[in-house]
Amino acid sequence: MTKKIDRPPIRWLVLALAAVSLCLGALAPMHVAEAQEQRYQRRSILDFFLGRRYLDDGPQAPDVPQPKRQQQRKRPPSQKAVVNTRTAPPLRAPVQEEPAVQKLGDAKKILIVGDFLASGLGDGLTAAFETSPGVVVEARGNVSSGLVRDDYYDWPEQLPKMIDELKPAMVVVMLGANDRQQMVTDTAKEKFRTDGWFTEYRRRVLSFGKEVTDRKIPLLWVGLPAFESDQMTADAVQMNQLYRNQVESIGGEFVDIWDGFVDENSNFIVTGSDVNGQQVRLRTSDGINLTQAGRRKLAFYVEKPARRILGTQASPDLIRLDESNLPGLGLPANPVEHTVPISLSDPNLDGGAELLGARPPPMALTRSPRDLLVEQGEMTPAPPGRVDDYRLPAAKTPAEVSVK
Repeated sequence: MTKKIDRPPIRWLVLALAAVSLCLGALAPMHVAEAQEQRYQRRSILDFFLGRRYLDDGPQAPDVPQPKRQQQRKRPPSQKAVVNTRTAPPLRAPVQEEPAVQKLGDAKKILIVGDFLASGLGDGLTAAFETSPGVVVEARGNVSSGLVRDDYYDWPEQLPKMIDELKPAMVVVMLGANDRQQMVTDTAKEKFRTDGWFTEYRRRVLSFGKEVTDRKIPLLWVGLPAFESDQMTADAVQMNQLYRNQVESIGGEFVDIWDGFVDENSNFIVTGSDVNGQQVRLRTSDGINLTQAGRRKLAFYVEKPARRILGTQASPDLIRLDESNLPGLGLPANPVEHTVPISLSDPNLDGGAELLGARPPPMALTRSPRDLLVEQGEMTPAPPGRVDDYRLPAAKTPAEVSVK
């Protein structure tokens, strides 16, 4: 017969556990920071029966002080920010441009005539002689002109008027880029690239150049550069040869610029070296016109012969020394006496009465081996056993053989 054990009811167990929990809470009060850490712990059975909630389950407990948010005070829109002068970069002084060089009253003039390429050459040559007070560049180019359409612009008629007006010291011509078209003569219409066209064109180039050389004015005729179009480039090569032959025949000078606008294979280039050796864009997108750097490079080829023709007035940086501007040598007021130079043939140089070898050589009574070899061709026999002793050894006698 089993003995019956009485179990306490569950409600008494729950009350006992609640009493224990209250005692522990009284003995060890929980800190506010520890209470905040309970949000990361799992809920126990006491929390389930007592109905305790975490801080994350609802609104924050009233006993936990909440930090107040400090609202930033907005700056009124009218108030300007104060610049910190310690960290702000210093203000740069405005760059002062150098004053332009004043040209002299008797400055020599360079007259540039031609088409749109000549206008670009005028810009580049003006920059080249910007610091030369003795040179003035006068560019009188007409963009769409040439030697073919004299009905549009008659260069043989206009050039003498310009020369009489400006009285240039030199004339630079650059034409031909617009002349690749039909030419109307007194008798017929000649198509481009025909024999009749080139015959008439040679005559016009020669007549145009004589307008300058007949007046005893130096003439520089600038050739055409390469173009992006292969056909235009081929025509430019043929026309440059025509210009060279005709201009040099009347005493002018042909300026070849071809190598400055092509690569090593003579192909058209858009980008190349400028006058300073830097890689820049020389031609525009149409493959015909020149950029500002290309114009300056074009003028670089003309600048050298122009300075040579104009002389020292085109190069003000050259200073000629005369008695008025000789540099000071910085000699002292009382110069030190210099030692008299000693001749190498002076007998007193080494303390002797005569130089070494001054006495005549002693007279030799017999001829030396050198004299015998040079004068008579006789050579002294070499000593026995030397490498050049080619004599055969003497034959041994029977007695000498028997001894051995």
